[in-house]
Amino acid sequence: MTTAYTIDNKGKPISDLKSHALATPFGIGSGHVDPIKASDPGLIYDITADDYISYLCSLKYKESQIALFEEGFIECKKGQLAMQPGDLNYPSFAVNFNRKARNVTITYKRTVTNVGIPKSTYKVSVEAPKGAYVIVRPKVLSFKKLNQKLSYKVSFIGLSRKKPVANSAFGSLLWVSGNYRVKSPIAVTWK
Repeated sequence: MTTAYTIDNKGKPISDLKSHALATPFGIGSGHVDPIKASDPGLIYDITADDYISYLCSLKYKESQIALFEEGFIECKKGQLAMQPGDLNYPSFAVNFNRKARNVTITYKRTVTNVGIPKSTYKVSVEAPKGAYVIVRPKVLSFKKLNQKLSYKVSFIGLSRKKPVANSAFGSLLWVSGNYRVKSPIAVTWK
């Protein structure tokens, strides 16, 4: 997901098959898989089956429904019910703002694991979706060894606006170190 590309075989951005307009992450996700880069991504977002179970519990799935995905007895615990979709350690970001809200901030935490070069420094670059401001802290992740985990927080601010913006806007967050480019799509929606 973080190493996918969004360029077609003619060197142009991927277009939507129906409208022929530029495709959005809602249509193409992260883009085309690049098997070579995927085998050496630099950073990964670890996630376990238990993380997904907690997520399903937070969505108020019944234990009998969750059992369709996971064998054995599943019991949702109170802490799992407080989880929000943005709490899942996933490489993409989906942010929902109330259309009437102004200057509201939503913050997500992510943890990445270094699977690239033992001593490496990644700097962040953000392409903010139109109508939102994005703050990443820290702006630099410095790893000392392989399999080291570091966390960062991303705050999304739905800006005050005089004119309405589209229902959704897109951007990306990119961690860069040497030849490694670890990209996360951002989708912001106003409801």
